[in-house]
Parts: sequence; structure tokens; C-alpha cells
Amino acid sequence: MAGGIRESHGDELSENHEINVTPFIDVILVLLIIFMVAAPLATVDVNVDLPASTAKAAPRPEKPIYLTLKDDLSLMLGDDPVSRDRLGADLERLTEGDRESRIFLRADKVVDYGHFMEVMNIVRDAGYLKIALVGLESVVAPAEGAGAAPRNEAKAP
Repeated sequence: MAGGIRESHGDELSENHEINVTPFIDVILVLLIIFMVAAPLATVDVNVDLPASTAKAAPRPEKPIYLTLKDDLSLMLGDDPVSRDRLGADLERLTEGDRESRIFLRADKVVDYGHFMEVMNIVRDAGYLKIALVGLESVVAPAEGAGAAPRNEAKAP
């Protein structure tokens, strides 16, 4: 019954055996809204050109363009020294204006991350967004004996 008239006028109330689920539903809806707002903020949207680990290595161009940051923070474009001010112009001359060319960036291991990012930003500001990072990959050679040592090989993604 929606409304009832109590016939007893005593102090004792009758027991209600129904569960009120409205507060529970309100809490669930508030949590749903919080997660819907927070989920897009938790994702990272960084454009990085990374190959999958199971993919075969991409073919190297005939004439790769290597930009090297040496331990004394000097730059080498190919085998020629280049200043930071002239880097954009020299890249454009070397790539013949093709901004889709991949630039292979390598740095000495003693160079700190800030200087490395500074050079990468100069390359990006020049309009070259395809930057491949070059590093050493440790490869274990097939052992003739039990004491095989790993050797280092230069690897460009």
C-alpha cells in the first residue's frame, strides 16, 4: 500500500523489510562519472615512432643521415661538424628539403638528457619529425666454449 492508516496507537513501529537502493545507485553513478572524467586524463598522448619488438628491422635508407652529439656537446652531421644555429639549414640542404626523411640521432653516453632533448627539439623545430634514436645492442654470439662474452654492435631502428 502506498499509504496506510495505522490502527494501533502504541509506541511500537512495524518492521519494514524492503531495501532502499536509491543511495547505492546514487553512489555508483557518481563513481561512474568520476572514472569517465579521470580516464582520459590518465592516458599519455606522446607521438613516438617505435617499432614493435616482434617486427623485423626496417630497411635502412641508402644514405642514412646521422646527427651525432659528442661528449663535448659538439654536433656532427654525417662526418662534418655543424653548429646549432646552422643545423636546420644544413639538414635541409642534406635532405634536399624532404621533411619526411628520417634523421638518425645518436649521442655519447656521458651526454645528459637535457642537452640531448635540446638537440632533438632543434631538429623538430626544423620540421623533421621522424627521428630515430641510435644505440648499442648487446648481442650474445653463439658460443664455441662456455665462456662467450657479449659483443656490442651499433643498431639503428
